[in-house]
Amino acid sequence: MSRILLISNGHGEDLSGSLLGRELRQRQQWVEALPLVGAGEAYRRAGLEVIGRTRNFSTGGLGYTSLRGRLTELWQGQAQYLFTRLVTLMRHRRDYGLVVAVGDLVPVLAAWLSGRPAVVYLVAYSSHYEGKLQLPWPCGWLLRQERIKAIWSRDALTADDLSGQLGRPVRFLGNPFQDAVAAAARPTPAARGPSAQGLGLLPGSRLPEAKANLLLMLEVLQRLPEPLQRPGALRLQAALVGALGADEVLAAAAPLGWSLSEPVLGKQEAVLRWGHLELRLLWQGFVEVLRDSDLLLAMAGTAAEQAVGLGKPVLQLAGSGPQFNGRFAEAQRRLLGPGVSCAPGESGQDVTLSATAAMVADQLEHLGDPERGPAWRRDLEQIAAARLGPPGGSARQAGAIMEMLNLLRRQCQ
Repeated sequence: MSRILLISNGHGEDLSGSLLGRELRQRQQWVEALPLVGAGEAYRRAGLEVIGRTRNFSTGGLGYTSLRGRLTELWQGQAQYLFTRLVTLMRHRRDYGLVVAVGDLVPVLAAWLSGRPAVVYLVAYSSHYEGKLQLPWPCGWLLRQERIKAIWSRDALTADDLSGQLGRPVRFLGNPFQDAVAAAARPTPAARGPSAQGLGLLPGSRLPEAKANLLLMLEVLQRLPEPLQRPGALRLQAALVGALGADEVLAAAAPLGWSLSEPVLGKQEAVLRWGHLELRLLWQGFVEVLRDSDLLLAMAGTAAEQAVGLGKPVLQLAGSGPQFNGRFAEAQRRLLGPGVSCAPGESGQDVTLSATAAMVADQLEHLGDPERGPAWRRDLEQIAAARLGPPGGSARQAGAIMEMLNLLRRQCQ
């Protein structure tokens, strides 16, 4: 049995790698992981061994960040950390029969440096950004090398584009990160209880940015039109990262006039209140928030993609970064298409927050309209199919890896 090494470089990439790794484990394969940034929590939760010492960075590491974020990465030692991770790879490379790179140029380069046969899931690049993908140097050259045995893209458009550019087949097998939320199908009216519409808040996973994002979202809620602030008019839920605890949320939200109930005994949830508004906070309820929300107010990367993949409309609220800033938000809209929208204006300005609140009201009204609502949902489902594909990406990619391992074994005989 050949050992498989998963290499990834980011929160969403680690999630996809962990889901793929879990699928391979179910097929009796020996799988380990080498996250190049962050501590690799997704791999650990999936029960996969992470090689070498890891650590987190406040920016998420090597992300689509602002200049301030990149300088922070350097100050915190991200470049040196990446070097040590590559050294770890070189020390252990002969232990593996196949390397699977998940992400962008960095894991592709790492896979090539390993000297081992490799496959690449190029999740960080898409032709939807510009219509024709401009790969950074030397990514194109690396992907043409014989050592890279197979390449998978994140959507069909990119597969067609790169197949032509690289002169070799690039396949679209789906996105494993969608499998993590595949169970979050739209609930039936009976399961939802009251007819009030649901607004879900996705402030992101990186601290301290996620806390700042949540505060901006609270200000948007305080600017909602009066009919939406009436008791029972709106079901509000927020999916919070575990590191952002209830006490820290209260300390940050209290100056805005919000109060916090005691956490529910035995559950990872609490309620923030302002006037008649009640915001349910969930620390282990991301899938529940997606399932029960008609509209998502998002300041997140992978989480927003997962929402779009379920046919849910996403309204962005650009922050000051370092990760989810205006530049990132604009790129995300190009990637995910018309299912994602954003109010104009500078981050945190009163006019921007008020415009966002007005867009929340308009989109909820649109969704609730008996004629326009169903038509928009059908459009959103078509967008999901085109941009992200159906669930089952983990199984399809794992099946392709099994075929590759069998081919490599035959070549060695």
